[in-house]
Amino acid sequence: MVVYIREAHPEEGWVVSMNRDEGIEINDPTSNKERLNVAASCAINLKIRMPVVVDDVDDNIASAYGALPDRLYLIGKGGEIVFQGDEGPWGFDPKALEAAIEKAAGLVKSWN
Repeated sequence: MVVYIREAHPEEGWVVSMNRDEGIEINDPTSNKERLNVAASCAINLKIRMPVVVDDVDDNIASAYGALPDRLYLIGKGGEIVFQGDEGPWGFDPKALEAAIEKAAGLVKSWN
């Protein structure tokens, strides 16, 4: 699933030129309802095909997982963290997550 957290590039903060080029202007949500609306717009525009959940504006989830601006995790069936990627965007490595999923599913033998 995708966990939508605090907006990384709101109008009140660090606006990136790519957002300007694509006509994206997002104000930093100040309520859970506003954040839900922004997350829904993001999911629709990016055509996200997996469940999207939204962190409250208190940012408890983002803080607990060190998720700003983005981070990949794999949570095991028992609720344990099986894989924790490095902080994004430079540590955003979908191939490493894929390998962790395959290992957790028993598709790859561990040599450790």
